[in-house]
Amino acid sequence: MRESGILFPIFSIPSKFGIGCFSKEAYDFVDFLEGAGQGYWQILPVGPTGFGNSPYQPFSAFAGNPYFISPEKLIEEGLLTWDECNAIKFYDDETRVDYGAIYENRDNLLEIAYKRFIQSDKETKQFKAFIKKEAGWLEDYALFTSIKRKLGGIPWYEWEDKLKKRDPEALKKIKTELKDDIEFVYFKQYEFDRQYRKLREYANKKNVKIIGDMPFYVSLDSVDCWAHPDVFLMDKDLRPKVVAGCAPDAFSRTGQLWGNPIYDWKALSKRGYDWWADRIKRNYDFYDVIRIDHFHGFCEYYAVPYGEKTAENGKMCKGPGMDLFNVLTDKIGKLRIIAEDLGNNTPENEALLKESGFPGMKVLQYGFTSWDSYYVNHRHVNNCVVYTGTHDNTPTRAWVEEINDGERDFCRRYINSMNSDYGQLVWDIIREAYRSVADLCIIPLQDYLCFGKEARINTPGTSENNWEWRLRPNFLSDDLKRSIRSLTELYSRIPKEEDKE
Repeated sequence: MRESGILFPIFSIPSKFGIGCFSKEAYDFVDFLEGAGQGYWQILPVGPTGFGNSPYQPFSAFAGNPYFISPEKLIEEGLLTWDECNAIKFYDDETRVDYGAIYENRDNLLEIAYKRFIQSDKETKQFKAFIKKEAGWLEDYALFTSIKRKLGGIPWYEWEDKLKKRDPEALKKIKTELKDDIEFVYFKQYEFDRQYRKLREYANKKNVKIIGDMPFYVSLDSVDCWAHPDVFLMDKDLRPKVVAGCAPDAFSRTGQLWGNPIYDWKALSKRGYDWWADRIKRNYDFYDVIRIDHFHGFCEYYAVPYGEKTAENGKMCKGPGMDLFNVLTDKIGKLRIIAEDLGNNTPENEALLKESGFPGMKVLQYGFTSWDSYYVNHRHVNNCVVYTGTHDNTPTRAWVEEINDGERDFCRRYINSMNSDYGQLVWDIIREAYRSVADLCIIPLQDYLCFGKEARINTPGTSENNWEWRLRPNFLSDDLKRSIRSLTELYSRIPKEEDKE
């Protein structure tokens, strides 16, 4: 079935509170998707972010980001007032997320709501039921973040030995000491879960499914490593034996040192991949379809000895392959997964993708380098997802401006576009994506709007000015909605269940 969707991160949604959240504007965007004939909304990981604000380095593989809780919804519940919200300055520039201001102010606002919540006995039964249902990950996460808050945010591997190694008596003592902080974390996760589920239910009723990213690795400074060191290759002092990276190549003489802990696949296999099964199940609480970032890691991964300054002395190791997915299918059922298979397409990687049956990705910005590019349209298959670009690419308008004359000429000739106007050329490239035989076509919202490099989400290998772009309020017009719908109908990508009358 041919379908299409739009890539638009939660944090990029316009709102009055400095960052996109589960507010009215999120519901308005679902309405926009429905009107434009789109069957999918692709978002980025929704986990709680730490240093650098990257959603791909969350503090937890199971928790939600409290920044996405809508103060507007808390006002509707009687837990906040507009005066309290308006008293806080969340941003100077409505087109950028000011994470410093969010970090300084958002928790203060949520604490006011929490105190009113516990004093009013509002929804006490549902709150307790949520804590009980999610206890497997929630208790560790609440304790972890409460200790971090008490210790000024330092990573868990720098905590005193008894806390670092989870001494039962030390944990019991600090749980009592931090009881209120822990309950506050429970409240934030409860509100995130409740608000997000309502938004997802609304989207599903509008025949819009949510695609969400799941990072392959977790951060070293995460509750997952602290609470489950047995999932990773760690020594008796809880230091990683090896960390993730990328081998030296033509782009990087010394390779790339990512620093994420490596999974102990041998031990996980003996346990029936229990942690991964729990993680996938939790992600299906968030998403209808999971896009797994760095799918190659399941086939093979690069491991660098911990403490190395570069990735030069690492080695390539074999991943779990289909054994993992066979076990997950037995435990969970049919897996609705998109494989992020960009980069080094080895025969082993291609074999795993084919055997799994998961759709891979074709990015048109990578396709116009040569006629035989892996990503150019005539190399596409039905079982794939075509993109103009992803969150790691510059918007297509900026890409068109930045490529050399030869590449731009090849692109124009390939898609049969002689438009001298770059905005029109962007729309011709979008049309080329829609024309693909790929079952699913996903276009970043910035491309429909012909935005330039100012609207870039992330520049890989850099640590500043990422994950900040926000759409201005009231920027999505009915004309744009009709234009997108026209393309969707022309190339038979209207969702099957939709009434076309």
